[in-house]
Amino acid sequence: MVDQKNLEPGAPARPGAVPLCVPEIGGNEWKYIKECLDTNWVSSVGSYVDRFEEMLADFSGAKHGVATVSGTAAIHIALLVAGVEPDDEVLVSDLTFVAPANAIRYVGAWPVFMDAEPKYWQMDPQKVTDFLNDECQWKDGRLVNKSTERRVKAIMPVHILRHPCDMDPILEAAQKYYLAVDEDATESLGAKYKGRMAGHMGDIGCFSFNGNKLITTGGGGMIVTDKQEGADRARYLTTQAKDDPVEYIHHEIGYNYRLSNIQAAMGVAQMEQIESFIAIKRANARAYVEAFGDLDGITTMATQPDTEPVHWLYTILLPQNTYLGLRQALLEELNQGGIGARPLWHPIHSMPPFADCQSYLIEHADDLYKRAVSLPSSVGLADLDRQKCIDLLIQILENHEMTGRRK
Repeated sequence: MVDQKNLEPGAPARPGAVPLCVPEIGGNEWKYIKECLDTNWVSSVGSYVDRFEEMLADFSGAKHGVATVSGTAAIHIALLVAGVEPDDEVLVSDLTFVAPANAIRYVGAWPVFMDAEPKYWQMDPQKVTDFLNDECQWKDGRLVNKSTERRVKAIMPVHILRHPCDMDPILEAAQKYYLAVDEDATESLGAKYKGRMAGHMGDIGCFSFNGNKLITTGGGGMIVTDKQEGADRARYLTTQAKDDPVEYIHHEIGYNYRLSNIQAAMGVAQMEQIESFIAIKRANARAYVEAFGDLDGITTMATQPDTEPVHWLYTILLPQNTYLGLRQALLEELNQGGIGARPLWHPIHSMPPFADCQSYLIEHADDLYKRAVSLPSSVGLADLDRQKCIDLLIQILENHEMTGRRK
């Protein structure tokens, strides 16, 4: 049986296995990191930090970038910059990795989980609008959740897997109710929505550069924004809120959240290759669509008009009657066959740490979790390895009578 640890995203796979999504290190990474070592600029100050911030901001269309130690740290700081306070509420995607919900709790606020819409699997903009219109009211100059009496302060759409959320209705609702919009664009770096980059549509955008992401710094994150005041505050908070660097005066709680120059050097090298990385991801997606697109019962990823996905992690849906145990068995067989496939995240609303948090009309997130299978999507994925994945998955589907013919 395949060692599951070696099939986790970003981790090395055992010899012969096809990993889910691992880094591609083929540019100037060694050269730039060696320069950091040779010059002794290895910590959170250095020219590569500045260069990486500028490159990522420019790429996303934003005026400012602030590098952080992780994507979660970026989200945490973004919430503080947005003015989210203890006992506020933040509307957030239910079908996502847990980091955004954790960060909301870090600031003492409460997540309100929003369902995924069934076609593109992103935060449902209609339910966001309905919740704000029907479940909230103005009270003492604040938008308040009727059932909890808490102030609703922000919306955090999470652009999962490769595709941006349908942002126009979300932004319209946020403007109507004076809410901040903090985007978690970690999984959709480079994706476009009506010509706008994911992460550059709300007030602030956040990215992660973990080992399995489109580009990596080993770990790390970034905040992007057009607002000078927001960028300055983010930089202040991520450097321990230092007010007097000589006398070490601090007027508020700060965080040791700045990215190191070594990691930023890797990020610069990765950014130099990002367009080719995106092109390869899209080629992987086309191959999977060609293989599975006309299989009876199998749903491939749909693309909303006027969007340009990046296909970070290609995912299919099993037939509608698939029960959880069958999907789990299928994944185990893929892993045993050396294919690093995985499920989507367990919907956050039903996990113990968030049992006392509100969720709003969750209908589709649970079904998507039950049926979704994410497939190997590395930039360095060889054609033969991708075909191995395709052949084994089709064989398993046929063995379980989950598909038997072309549409």
